[in-house]
Amino acid sequence: MGDTLSEFAILHFLEVGSATVCYRKSGTGPALVLFHGYPLSGHTWRKILSELGKHFTCYAIDSVGLGHSSSRDAEDFSSEGQARVFSGTLRALGVSSYAMLANNSGGWIARELALLEPDRVRQIVLTNTEIPGHRPPWISLYQRLARVPGGVHIYQRMLSSRMWRRSGMGFGGCFQTPELIETELGREFLAPLLISRSRIALALRFLFSMNFERVDRFEILHRSLTMPVSFVWGSADPTFPEPLAREMASQFPNVVEFRSIARGKLFMHEEFPEAVSQAVLQALGNAAVA
Repeated sequence: MGDTLSEFAILHFLEVGSATVCYRKSGTGPALVLFHGYPLSGHTWRKILSELGKHFTCYAIDSVGLGHSSSRDAEDFSSEGQARVFSGTLRALGVSSYAMLANNSGGWIARELALLEPDRVRQIVLTNTEIPGHRPPWISLYQRLARVPGGVHIYQRMLSSRMWRRSGMGFGGCFQTPELIETELGREFLAPLLISRSRIALALRFLFSMNFERVDRFEILHRSLTMPVSFVWGSADPTFPEPLAREMASQFPNVVEFRSIARGKLFMHEEFPEAVSQAVLQALGNAAVA
């Protein structure tokens, strides 16, 4: 376990067109690509990496604008642009076939990538991610804020407020245990945004570049994703409610299973890593033999 996590802690960088892509790699076996949510980085998968790495070579990629990935091209921040960048990344790494595990906005990007190169994607596991016709709470407000002059300063002020972080407008709906907002989330992912104006500016660019009208189109586009798809969903998530997720699952032609994680919210892999890793491995195994 120690060697796996030590290997995972190493940051690797690739130049892909106008983008600088940061990724982490660990484990042995078939390729499994992990996509994180907003405003996290690939480091968010560290708690389940020790189990996943026993069965898969894991590639955790930072989304463009988040973590340590960035780009000079505005198109690379869009969901379709992210998919093109990550297609180039995986080709540069010599990954010809892969499964995907994706959370939150990473699940949106993973679906774009599956549309882009369906012959290379073996299977997909989606956890608490965007749903056609549904808008996460406060998303429209924050996208408008990201575009206004002084938005970086305003957003930093909000992030620095303990009251806001713990509120429903902040990250109160992401964890069952509020203390994780101040410890795990704060230390690992919010602190870098608070100390770096460039990092937070990139994060806001990511935010306003994500076009939710594109999400709505996936009600039809899901029909084209014929590879095995599994869902591992936090049952208590107010951001992407499970009943809506179950409705979305019916849009895919090849759903293997839908598993609920009791009490799980948006970032359940941070809070309930054992339950999530077991469910993900089971889903990947079931899809492989389906």
